Amino acid sequence: MAFSVVMPALEMAQETGKLISWRKKEGDRVQKGEPLVEIETDKAVVEVEAPADGLLVGIKAAAGADIPVGKTIAWIVAPGEAPPLESEPSTPTARRGTDREPGLPSTPPQAARASPAPSEVKISPKARRLANELGVNIRSVPGSGPGGEILAADVEAAATPVDRSRGTSHHLEVAGAVGRIMAQRTTESWTTVPHFFVTREIDATALKDYRSRMAGELEQSDADPAKILRITHTDLLVALVARALLRHPRLNASWTAEGIRMHEHVNMGIAIAVNDGVVAGVIPQADSASLAQIASRRVEVTERAFAGRLRPIDIADATFTISNLGMYHVDQFSAIITPPQAAILAVGAITDRVVAIEGRPAVRPRMALTLSCDHRVADGVRAALFLNDLAEAVRQPGKSLAQAAPGLPPS
Repeated sequence: MAFSVVMPALEMAQETGKLISWRKKEGDRVQKGEPLVEIETDKAVVEVEAPADGLLVGIKAAAGADIPVGKTIAWIVAPGEAPPLESEPSTPTARRGTDREPGLPSTPPQAARASPAPSEVKISPKARRLANELGVNIRSVPGSGPGGEILAADVEAAATPVDRSRGTSHHLEVAGAVGRIMAQRTTESWTTVPHFFVTREIDATALKDYRSRMAGELEQSDADPAKILRITHTDLLVALVARALLRHPRLNASWTAEGIRMHEHVNMGIAIAVNDGVVAGVIPQADSASLAQIASRRVEVTERAFAGRLRPIDIADATFTISNLGMYHVDQFSAIITPPQAAILAVGAITDRVVAIEGRPAVRPRMALTLSCDHRVADGVRAALFLNDLAEAVRQPGKSLAQAAPGLPPS
């Protein structure tokens, strides 16, 4: 049985993806789950894995091609098996078509016979979206694609103005895929989602002590030092926040046209800074994952993000996000929600502050947590109650985690 390799869709608005490189060549034997092709989407550069064991044949797109979502770009077949003569499209964006250049959207036969109107501009969907973001007039951009089609690279080149009187170019930094989608999403979120913000400063003494105790116990164990996971404050917060969200389902929800969709599990997004922006690596079902599982997953997805080798599964289906700038000595900030999520938690640095304890001044490590909420899904009272529960969980981290992850040291 032949298995198709298709351009993946990582979000509903995604129309195309750019093929960066093949990890295998025509006729190579592949195994299910191994990296097969690198794709640049509007989220990041991801690795698409082989869907089955077999031979890679019928490669239909080369590096650099912009390909419609759902379009078959190759086949995996058994030895001696031939790929299907025609690939059935997976989505309306990939219509059944005629012979064309690899990687280009297909065109209905009647459209292929008709001459384009003089006012029409032949441009890929990705290039058109980029032109809108950069303010480039597409009618002034020469196309380098087949038949004069304008590609994303043409738009990027046109976005760098040239001072012809001096023969020099002005510097303009053109955002990469991550930077473009970050600009697009934050703009859409800020202009369409009714944000409100609730801040709570909490005592982080127990959180710091719990992490230190765990680190000490791991160092004294017989485990290979090279294999010992480093538990971070972010790991602890992921576990505590995920468990608290189970008691506050409106904050682990999504706004949709049909209504508010509640999610059964907490798929926790963690904001990761990369070269040209921020991506959110996802820890699936963080509400039931152990600290070791959370830390291991965080390390894996962070390393892949830094290397530009994210997989579709690494950035898909987050239901809530944590953005921690504490390591950059930021005391407090407000984050922008990533739709369709209903909320995001901004975490500041743990800093010693003078506070009143039983009427007397004392120095305690404090941390500011700011919850950004979609007011269509949750109100101020719901947000406040969630932060109350989270503050209590941080005050007794061992007790909060013990029920879901038995065997952890008590608080």
